[in-house]
Amino acid sequence: MPELPDVEAFREVLVSCAQGRTVRRVAVRDAGVLHGVSAARLRRSLEGRAFAAPERRGKWLLAPLDDGAPTLLLHFGMTGSLVCCRPGDPLAPHDRVLFEVAADRQLRYRDQRKLQGLWLAAGPDDPVLARALAHQGPDALTVDRGTFDAALGHRRGGLKSALTDQSVLAGLGNLLADEILWRARLHPTDRAGALTDPERARLYRSMRRTLRSAVRAGRVPPERTWLTGHRDDRAPACPRCGTALHRDRVAGRGTVWCPRCQPPPGNRRPREHQAR
Repeated sequence: MPELPDVEAFREVLVSCAQGRTVRRVAVRDAGVLHGVSAARLRRSLEGRAFAAPERRGKWLLAPLDDGAPTLLLHFGMTGSLVCCRPGDPLAPHDRVLFEVAADRQLRYRDQRKLQGLWLAAGPDDPVLARALAHQGPDALTVDRGTFDAALGHRRGGLKSALTDQSVLAGLGNLLADEILWRARLHPTDRAGALTDPERARLYRSMRRTLRSAVRAGRVPPERTWLTGHRDDRAPACPRCGTALHRDRVAGRGTVWCPRCQPPPGNRRPREHQAR
């Protein structure tokens, strides 16, 4: 599922493939990914205009045109992506919308399950833009420590629920939340609002380090030194201590954690074992 690092990678694809280039032609192969805009209106609004610098907001990608309006909004749901191709390259089965931006450049929105898609805002004051971003919390990659503490401090529920709630922190998904909690040695059901200051500091550092590494990789990498690199093993074990990983549903999501490194609430290990 695309999370913040994936969307940042898609932003870089748009920059390298289409920024500063005029949209010559828009081909909508499946209007099922369009929301609130017809294929004809999308073509009229984009053709003849050039893409300006795109911006990521959590899991959203905003792609304004060079005259300040309109703005294309992209959300990648579970299976969406942006790829840069040549116009003559064979079409993939799930290529839904094609943006031809040069004789040798074509930006493609590709999505198998079509759970999200594309929106179009006519300008900065368009309600479409306001509705898309209205319930977004601070961006997880850029949030400062004070804002992070305030966002978690008002939550009564568990940490896994808080980290994956886009109104609390924008951009984190299931894999990132599990990875961050494992690195911070915090249990997924720990109450977000009950963390001590050292625990919040450790969680914040873990989030920052995890995101920086994942953004460089362009995704949540399945490295063997990461929890993510073991969660789908036949007999998954913690890459830090070798303990068999636990798996259950937390906050409605499949969740993986180490019972030794991440003891449940009320069963904390001594502080010296929680470092790192």
